[in-house]
Amino acid sequence: MANALYDKGREKFLTGAINASADTLKCALLKNTYSPTMASDEFFSTLSAHVVGTPQTLTGKTVTGGVFDAADVTFLAVPTATVTYCAIYKDTGTAATSPLIALFDTAAGLPVSTNGGDIIMAWDSGPNKIFKL
Repeated sequence: MANALYDKGREKFLTGAINASADTLKCALLKNTYSPTMASDEFFSTLSAHVVGTPQTLTGKTVTGGVFDAADVTFLAVPTATVTYCAIYKDTGTAATSPLIALFDTAAGLPVSTNGGDIIMAWDSGPNKIFKL
């Protein structure tokens, strides 16, 4: 699999259910036990059992020319696991209604075997940044 947007997340952008600038967006690290289905996975509850550590809120978000960017994310003291993915989702406060947006498996440093230390998710600085619609 390559980095991709969830189909249901794209639908939510197009219907206005996700506002990347105003909504609380979070990033979660996922174990290698998660088996993504990009066409049908819709909510955070689908992958919450595979989360490693604590999801982090994206800060410094920008949306310019259809390109989404945010500040790099630091996950503190990540428990021991094999992290294969990083997922971005809109946090509604309830896993069953928090829509999935994007999944990354080729970001710098992925996959990684954690050892209890910190992990920094450094987003791409190229023209498409985190993702482009």
